[in-house]
Amino acid sequence: MPETIILGSDHAGFDLKEKVKKALDRLGVPHEDVGSQSTEPVDYPDYAHRVAEAVGTGRHTRGIVVCGTGIGVSMAANRHAGVRAAVAYDLETARLSREHNDANVLALGGRSLDHALAERNLEVWLKTPFAGGRHARRVEKIELPKTQPR
Repeated sequence: MPETIILGSDHAGFDLKEKVKKALDRLGVPHEDVGSQSTEPVDYPDYAHRVAEAVGTGRHTRGIVVCGTGIGVSMAANRHAGVRAAVAYDLETARLSREHNDANVLALGGRSLDHALAERNLEVWLKTPFAGGRHARRVEKIELPKTQPR
């Protein structure tokens, strides 16, 4: 059975999130939606943190976050240890985010990205494996060491 993808959005990303869920259904990929559930205004960090917490702790291996541009949710998600969120604005960035950076959270812009392109980005991101090799060494350097309390 395929991995379960966790996804969340704010109000600006809600419509695209719903399209992403339908695309995941078509692809046979199970998913868990942590909100939001409408276009009523909400704060994007709340939903990005829900997704990132699940990925960072290993409850889910990959997630998707959506806001107006994808930028805000990616910034919030990347505050979590073990999360590598990448904004994919075309097929090349979707592919390279996985192949070179082992992105485990895909960030999309519901207002800034054509929704058909966003669905193609999703498919590329899901199907692209991490290349490893020299990229693994670089990805390991992304995570900051935990500091010791004083």
